[in-house]
Amino acid sequence: MSRVEVRAYDPGWPQQFAQLHALIWPAVRHLALSIEHVGSTAVPGLAAKPVIDACIVVASRDEVAALIPALTAMGYQHRGDLGIPDREAFRAPDGLPRHHLYASHRDSLSCRNQLGLRDLLRADPALARAYGELKQQLARHHADDMTRYVAGKTDFILAALQRVGLTDEELAAIRAVNQ
Repeated sequence: MSRVEVRAYDPGWPQQFAQLHALIWPAVRHLALSIEHVGSTAVPGLAAKPVIDACIVVASRDEVAALIPALTAMGYQHRGDLGIPDREAFRAPDGLPRHHLYASHRDSLSCRNQLGLRDLLRADPALARAYGELKQQLARHHADDMTRYVAGKTDFILAALQRVGLTDEELAAIRAVNQ
């Protein structure tokens, strides 16, 4: 397992996402509503692991399945849902900026989680700073344990998602995935 590395915000992350978007969009635009820059690298000023997270958003589950051949033709490897319902993950081909690529339908809990947290952190710089400090602290204490690093962020994330309107049932489902 690789070490947990959290870095100060890199102003080059949006350009890396733009490069990935330009590469992927032509192959998926017939099915996708958008490709969203999600995760901590999408929040200006937020410390993050130096890996871009991108999510292809589609209208329904059927379109998620239809994306798989287009992405595998580009060299992406389909990895399944990795334990997160309604979100498919893809391993990137060599030679691209480090990134995780996902596909979700717009009404999925996964998509609402990713976009809701991103948008809240973008709108609340003090909350983003607190999250960045937590992530840096967890990375120092759990540098060799990604599971404990992720678990250490869970309560913060759930409190933030409660602010964006996720229900107690939805929050419990997210907690279950992050245990």
